[in-house]
Amino acid sequence: MSLESEIDLPGGAVLPGALPEALRAELVAFRRDLHMHPELGNQEFRTTAAIKERLQRVGLRPRVLSSGTGVICDIGTDEEAGTDAAMLALRADIDALPIPDMKAGCAYRSTVPDRAHACGHDVHTTVVLGAGLVLAELHRQGLLPRPVRLIFQPAEEVLPGGAADAIADGALEGVGRILAVHCDPRVDAGRIGLRQGAITSACDRLEIALEGPGGHTARPHLTTDLVTAAARVVTDVPALVGRRVDSRSGLAVTWGRVESGHAPNVIPQHAELSGTVRCLDLETWRQAPDIVVAAIDEVANLHRAKSEITYVRGVPPVVNEAGATELLRDAMIARRGTEAVEGTEQSLGGEDFSWYLERVPGAMARLGVRTPGERTVRDLHQGDFDVDEHAITVGVELFTAAALLDALR
Repeated sequence: MSLESEIDLPGGAVLPGALPEALRAELVAFRRDLHMHPELGNQEFRTTAAIKERLQRVGLRPRVLSSGTGVICDIGTDEEAGTDAAMLALRADIDALPIPDMKAGCAYRSTVPDRAHACGHDVHTTVVLGAGLVLAELHRQGLLPRPVRLIFQPAEEVLPGGAADAIADGALEGVGRILAVHCDPRVDAGRIGLRQGAITSACDRLEIALEGPGGHTARPHLTTDLVTAAARVVTDVPALVGRRVDSRSGLAVTWGRVESGHAPNVIPQHAELSGTVRCLDLETWRQAPDIVVAAIDEVANLHRAKSEITYVRGVPPVVNEAGATELLRDAMIARRGTEAVEGTEQSLGGEDFSWYLERVPGAMARLGVRTPGERTVRDLHQGDFDVDEHAITVGVELFTAAALLDALR
């Protein structure tokens, strides 16, 4: 693989590691193959095998995680590179979603029923793979100044996320900084969105069961009216929670499922509610379980309903560290100029990349995947989601530049 393409830097220096055309075409094909064969969290065996085989082909020694899916691979950790240097880690998530692929007339649409890469993890995987292949060649040429670790993580979509398992398997041992990208269909391909500080939100899951004696709808005063109790939990709990924290924390309870009853004239004995708890602020998120559970119990008790609450901890916000954010900014500017970087808002989505940032500094960039000029937004977690594949080149060159510039800091 030739790395003749170089980027001019101020002062006449050059930054190697641009993506050769032949590898670009291969990576697009690799991404499309993943897109056609999506696998759910902790079931990514085919994906894992494909990643491992391609890395081994260039002489690297990838290690499959002990869970059986996911890969860790170090570049430049031989004696010549010096094993004492803290590594930069590049992380990708590799799992898909349990939704049907609805793209009509797409040659690479999913071949697996009710499975789709509708969050861009196929792109994330391809970007980190491509960056690894380029960096391996730079290392072979003696141009990689510091070791780099590739982390292909399973089960991002499964709360509390596969990041914790990867960390327990040694993913961060020897790592001094970690970077990631996430596809953003509201940013044009060729650009990235950056934000210092929190860029995503915390996300937890909530399951509630309400119980009561039930009875005839003609005599609700002799029963526990669970339908009314459930309705009040739906409306009153979010309002109560919103008044018990600083409104700037963005603590919000949103329901996705409410079920109760089978007949119009029977007050049921059981009701179920499911939802999410999202929060913009890390400290408020730490308090959220106590606040939310107390609010549910208060409303349920008011209506004489017994409540059983399952509060599933998800992920904290992704909080981009200042130095890592500037590294991504400098890398993108070195590759594509200042106009290729734009600011971005904090989203209410959750991302388990946050677990890495609880241990080491790092940052996540929003990778633009919208075709410039296109007005239709193919949103994440929708069956028609797709990307402008130029984003793969942009992501690879962003990461290779970041790996080279990181050694200068």
